[in-house]
Parts: sequence; structure tokens; C-alpha cells
Amino acid sequence: MGDKMSLKLKIVILIFRAVPLAVRRAVFSGLAGLAYHLSLKHRLIALHNLIRSFPKKPIDEIVDIARVSYKNFALIFAEFPEILCLDRNNIGKWVSVRGLEHYESALREGRGVVLITAHFGNWEMGLAAMALLSRPPTFVARTLDSAILEEGSIYIRSTVGIGIIHKENAMRPMLRLLKQGGAVKMLIDQNVAADEGVFINFFGRPACATPGVALMAMRSGAAVLPVFTSRMPDGTYLTEIGPKVETVYTGDRRRDVATNTQNYATIIENHIRKYPEQWLWIHQRWKTKTSQARIVTGG
Repeated sequence: MGDKMSLKLKIVILIFRAVPLAVRRAVFSGLAGLAYHLSLKHRLIALHNLIRSFPKKPIDEIVDIARVSYKNFALIFAEFPEILCLDRNNIGKWVSVRGLEHYESALREGRGVVLITAHFGNWEMGLAAMALLSRPPTFVARTLDSAILEEGSIYIRSTVGIGIIHKENAMRPMLRLLKQGGAVKMLIDQNVAADEGVFINFFGRPACATPGVALMAMRSGAAVLPVFTSRMPDGTYLTEIGPKVETVYTGDRRRDVATNTQNYATIIENHIRKYPEQWLWIHQRWKTKTSQARIVTGG
């Protein structure tokens, strides 16, 4: 497993991998069910978000979506170590990829590629598939609170060639990588503070989103491509890489950032609407309010 890995991590991975995948899936699905019932706060957040986003859906369907959302999120952790066994020859048993030509065409342009996605489906498996079938992207992620989980996630991703840039002060290293013609993958669906983001419309409500992708695309000329990895009924995954999203650049920087960021959010929303049970509804996506933006700007 590599000399650079700590002994503690080696033991954890060996124990985890010794448990059959079917058992791991069952255990994590059970834990997800417990979490749904025991954590009233997060259950209410999920249900509130779903009711506001799908006001015409009956409450029974809302509850079902919330429950399955918990399960799908838990399965990511059950399956993550399987990446250690993946290679170009067997990845097809796990993930089917559509639109790889969009990614490779964008890479050939030589100005870098920004892959945008959400906490949806199993983004880790989709990332691994792209790394094995084409040029490995670099994943932009926050530093995990647990040192051993941080070490483990970096190690597992590295086995298929995926590099990591931590979100903290990430702009410069990302721009440097794009300038070299590389690719970065970013999860851009979470709430940000009023002084760090731009407000867009997301499921009919104002949500504060990161302007980072728009700023990088406008500055570097990098291609922006959406990518989503959805769980299929048979337990396998479908990774869909969309065509390049046009970067709006009129010269009005503030308006262009808002327009481009809205375009990305709309793409994410449309995909979530197709498979709502596969998004992370327990996140407080709409936590930052427009009134906070007025306070920050002195309005």
C-alpha cells in the first residue's frame, strides 16, 4: 500500500477492505437510516429544503426523497475504498462515461479545464473514472477535520492519479495549473458567506454561490464543463460530461461574474431535478440571506 502511508491508515484500510462490499453497503445504509431518525436538526433541514424546492410534490414523496438522499450519501463512504482496486480495464463495471470527448476536446485547447459538479451521486467514482480513462483532473477539496481521513482520502485518490488542491487559498495554484493546460474539478453547490459570494437563483430562491469558477474562466480562458455521476437502479454509475459552457465576457466584470455563476447554478439545478434523491439536501444551501449582503456592502 505504499511506504508513505502511516501504519494506522494501513490498518484501517486493511480492516475496511476485509469487510465485503455488500456488507459495507448494508451497514452504511443502516447507519444512514439511523441518522435520519436520530438527527432531528438535519432531518428538518432536508425536509424544509425539499418542500421549498418542490412545493407541488406530496409530503410522502418528499420524505422518500430525503430518506434515499441519506442512503446515497452514506454509500459514497462504503464504496470509496473500492477505488484502490480500479484500473482502466475494470472501471467499466462500476462507471459508464458519456461525453468524454467534450473533456478531451477542451484539454486540447490548452487553456485548462474547470469541471464543475455538486455533492451529487458519487462524485468520487466519477472522478476516478475520468482519471483512469483520460488525463487525471486535480480535485479541489477542503481539508478534513480528521487527520487520518484526510490522509486516507488523499492516498486513495492518488492511486488513480488524482491530485489535490485544498480550498484554503486555492486560487493561485488553480490558475497555475490551468495555465499549464491541466484540469481541476470543483464542487460548487454549497453556501458561502455574503462577503465571499454572489447571489444567484437556485430552485426559485436567492442562494449565495462562489464566484471562483467564473473569475478563473474569465481570467484564464479555461473551458468550463459540467460533470455529474448518477447512481443507476442496478447500483452502477453513469458519469455525464457536458459540453463546454460558454463564458460570458462583456467587459462588465461584476455583471459577467453574476451571469456566469448563475449559468453554472442553473445547470446544477436542472440535473438535481432529474434525480433529486441523489443530492445532499441536509446542507443549509440557502443559509446566507440577501440582507447580509446589504450589511456587508453598507447598503
